[in-house]
Amino acid sequence: MSFNTESRLTRTSVADGTGLARTRFGTSARTTVLAVRGVQSWRRVRRAAVATGRWVAETVTVAGWLMIGAAAVGLGVGLVFGWLEFAVAGFAAVVLLALSIPFLFSARAYDVDLRVEHDRVVAGTQVEGTLVVRNVGTSPALPGRIDVPVGDGLVDVHVPLLRAGHEHTEQVVVPTQRRGIITIGPARTVRGDPLGILKREGTWDDTHTLYIHPVTTPLRASTTGYVRDLEGSASRTIVDADFSFHAIRPYVPGDSQRQIHWKSTAKTGTLMVRQYEETRRSRMIIALALGEDEYASDDEFELAVSAAASLGVRGIRDGRDIGVVVGGEVPEFARRTVRTVRELVTITSRTLLDDLSGVERTELVSPIRDVASLAAEAAPDVSIAYLVCGSALTAAQLQSAALAFPADVGVVAVVCDPQAEPGFKRLGSLSVLSIGLLDDLRNLLAKAAQT
Repeated sequence: MSFNTESRLTRTSVADGTGLARTRFGTSARTTVLAVRGVQSWRRVRRAAVATGRWVAETVTVAGWLMIGAAAVGLGVGLVFGWLEFAVAGFAAVVLLALSIPFLFSARAYDVDLRVEHDRVVAGTQVEGTLVVRNVGTSPALPGRIDVPVGDGLVDVHVPLLRAGHEHTEQVVVPTQRRGIITIGPARTVRGDPLGILKREGTWDDTHTLYIHPVTTPLRASTTGYVRDLEGSASRTIVDADFSFHAIRPYVPGDSQRQIHWKSTAKTGTLMVRQYEETRRSRMIIALALGEDEYASDDEFELAVSAAASLGVRGIRDGRDIGVVVGGEVPEFARRTVRTVRELVTITSRTLLDDLSGVERTELVSPIRDVASLAAEAAPDVSIAYLVCGSALTAAQLQSAALAFPADVGVVAVVCDPQAEPGFKRLGSLSVLSIGLLDDLRNLLAKAAQT
């Protein structure tokens, strides 16, 4: 008896150079093709299962799962045990699920355009955005909802029934009561039934960033610094070479011969040289405290940010060299050993206000004393420094921060306390301004400049 069969394994003998024979077994081409097709089919099934699971998870809400459970339990128990009430409840759940399916149609028929009037506003100024929804499909789109994220909040916009080619316009009010940086969008369409059983969502990539600047008060140009000359103004420091002539003194070895005043030398018969007052540019430093323990309340911090913004804007408009510094973030384990400082962008008033819109109080930040010390090291030519802080700092802490600057630098501490009366006092060489309102800053700076 013989059998006409085809083996799946092919045996091959190969002789190598040593005279020994090696046997190789290889699978047939049909087996290889079946294995490859099986792997491809499994991958397609797995991808389809993952996509289906994702679609079900995104489409079926909590209420939908309750309906599915009610349908399964009601029909199962009702039909098995003959309980009419359970069967009716299960049938009703099935009907509700079936009726909610048509509301998912045309979920992508919308074209959403989100427009914002301004990208920079002052805190408290109302800003409106325009949401334009257009039906780009070929059939009417059922009513739906569009969610517009505004910062940490969410604005819901109801969209009525739209025929093909029609559009719906809605005004969205953006809250701007507090300073900060708000991201508006992306808009998200939500299509679903009135009972919230099923839903479908679509997201657009259109986002807008809104900078809410701190409130500022206009300051007079003569009150924002003690050095007012853009080309440099004479200080009380006496040097041997500069532009502002001060006096004549006797020659000492080492003086430059170019500084000899020959007329005075001829009159006195002794070599006399010129002395000058050191000329400095109008370099101003504004150090803003960000520590959680440096303010008694959030109102103090907001007042301090507005005061620093007012000083910085006035200095930039006057054309002065200005630096606005805040404490940098420090890890908890390194707060006692690491000092960091972050300098804000002061190219224009807008860039400074943009950076000040995003500053926040935090515990993990360098204190104002370290910020002043690092700022003094980075800007040795500073002529005046402002330390803006809250009422939680003591007089000793303010004086310690002021000592970071040289003795010939005017240091002014602006203490913000909405509960205190405005006032001006001196602690040695340190001038302390206490403001309760932002408008107090103008009058107190004028008084400080006069004294």
